Amino acid sequence: MTPAACRIVDAAREFLEDLSGLGSPTPDELFDFWENYYRSAFPELYAKQIEDYASLGQDWRHIALSKVFPRLPDRLPHMKAARERLLSLWGEVVAKAQTAVGFRAHVVAVVHVGIGCGAGWVTTYEGKPACLFGLENIAELGWHKEEKLQGLIAHELGHVAHSVWRGEPLEPIEEDSIGLLYTEGFAQRMEGKILGQESWHHAPDDGWLPWCRANLQDIARAYLECVEHGGEAFPFFGSWYSYRGIPFTGYFLGHALVRHMEETHSLQEIARMPLGELKPYLLELLRRLATGRAP
Repeated sequence: MTPAACRIVDAAREFLEDLSGLGSPTPDELFDFWENYYRSAFPELYAKQIEDYASLGQDWRHIALSKVFPRLPDRLPHMKAARERLLSLWGEVVAKAQTAVGFRAHVVAVVHVGIGCGAGWVTTYEGKPACLFGLENIAELGWHKEEKLQGLIAHELGHVAHSVWRGEPLEPIEEDSIGLLYTEGFAQRMEGKILGQESWHHAPDDGWLPWCRANLQDIARAYLECVEHGGEAFPFFGSWYSYRGIPFTGYFLGHALVRHMEETHSLQEIARMPLGELKPYLLELLRRLATGRAP
């Protein structure tokens, strides 16, 4: 593994050090501190986050001030721990991906303190495939421990491998709810493949996985309604939202669909399946799960 294959941009070290010396800043003071730092030191990273909120028609300032900055000082210890572990785990998990699934892409990890765009986000940085790791979301979710971070890294590398195998970015596919279910389910399956064991880093507690297994049909039925009536998929994926009070159920549902696809297709075939074939196929699988029929 060459250094380029596991390069890290540490966009958090100096920010966290300075944050430690601020005492007890107000959310507005933290807002100004964050914006001045990242707009100056990491302008591409700053712009990506602003543009992400703009693409969703959301007010990033309001979200940052109401959901992120009020708790940022309290989360400082977990952000520091997560940063250190990400720096040490990144190369290790990349090597596992190379061995387990033939991952060969050069991808950069960007470790930063963001404004709630996600604990993990696959995009580009400096013209290269990149995994962005938002320490603010990692700390909020309690994912600062090694096992969770290994799963998070493997999940994001699964997205990168998917994009490389398809030969195109995944973002256009994720614009509708079936495409999003496909890409996140694929990454969830890849997480386990890369780590060599079943892995659910999204699980908030020991009861999450048994609950999802017991309620798979209901999750599938609710998601099918979302697909057929043009509803929003974020209750099934976002950390600030949930289905029936249970977060991240879309990852479990997507994983179940990909596992069914694996009965007749390899992972690389699933990754490369043309959209014209893929979407009707997934929709039929989803309908079967929703009505209690074996796919």
